[in-house]
Amino acid sequence: MFGAGAIGGLVGARLARNGVDVSLIARGPHLAAMRERGLRCTGIDPEDDFTVRLPATSDPAELGVQDVVFVGLKAHSAAEVADSMTPLLGPDTAVVPAVNGFPWWYFHRFGDPYEGHQVRAVDPDGAQWRALGPERVVGCVVYPAADLPAPGHVRHIEGNRMLVGEPDGTVSERARAIGRMLSEAGFKAPVRRNLRADVWMKLWGNLAFNPVSALTGGTLAELAADPPVRAVIRAMMREGEQVANALGVRFALDIETRINGAGAVGAHKSSTLQDLEQGRPLEIDALTLAISEVGRLVGVDTPTIDLVYALVRQRAVTQGCMPA
Repeated sequence: MFGAGAIGGLVGARLARNGVDVSLIARGPHLAAMRERGLRCTGIDPEDDFTVRLPATSDPAELGVQDVVFVGLKAHSAAEVADSMTPLLGPDTAVVPAVNGFPWWYFHRFGDPYEGHQVRAVDPDGAQWRALGPERVVGCVVYPAADLPAPGHVRHIEGNRMLVGEPDGTVSERARAIGRMLSEAGFKAPVRRNLRADVWMKLWGNLAFNPVSALTGGTLAELAADPPVRAVIRAMMREGEQVANALGVRFALDIETRINGAGAVGAHKSSTLQDLEQGRPLEIDALTLAISEVGRLVGVDTPTIDLVYALVRQRAVTQGCMPA
């Protein structure tokens, strides 16, 4: 589990409780706490409180080649440390990026005319494409929400869907094995034939709600209920839908239904707003800038997305959450 923070820790702890041989890569006080006391996992059910003691290190070279590497990092961090993952990779290692935003592997096995295109917003120097290799990827769309109330303690807040699938749409034995492993650990993890559509369904809301929440400080319910703000979100989602359509993706829901669904989550702060409030780097390049970049690739203008991205990036810079 490369990045055993909130999501990585949750997945790792549940897998280990179910008998899977799991190792954790983390750093700082969280790593120190896991080494000293183990990894505690609490959940939605108050009775779901357990601790696992697992190998934990900051150095991938200590662990050697793995069967499966789950990447539980923020999108920008995953790109920065891709080269350090290579000691974990053998010829048959599967890599499962449990990462928000537009996937760096998206155009692998995509077919003409965009086969092999690399998106700089999520992989600026091509490090993930080069070091990890898109052929190793089993894609993953992550819906659980979790946090770290204290070092060494992961808390599951909501959600349990983790959709997996091969970039080429096949149902491979490795994808089946990963889906089965996650399902047996308590997640809903079907193997999907069109994971790109699943990527877009989650991203469709995130590309708008996350940056707008960081600008306004509003919860999902507040953003959906405010008519002028909702209009901005609607415009961003419409542009995102046009980009997705140009890539062959069609949404089963209309925009208003998708917005209402986000609003129904309630007084929840997006992960981007939480990061901003805590002074952490923001994932806005993977969530928002990538859509503008892909829009240019497919010939779709994204003026509202571009405007909101420029504003939220400036706010991130002024608050020290992003380099100028």
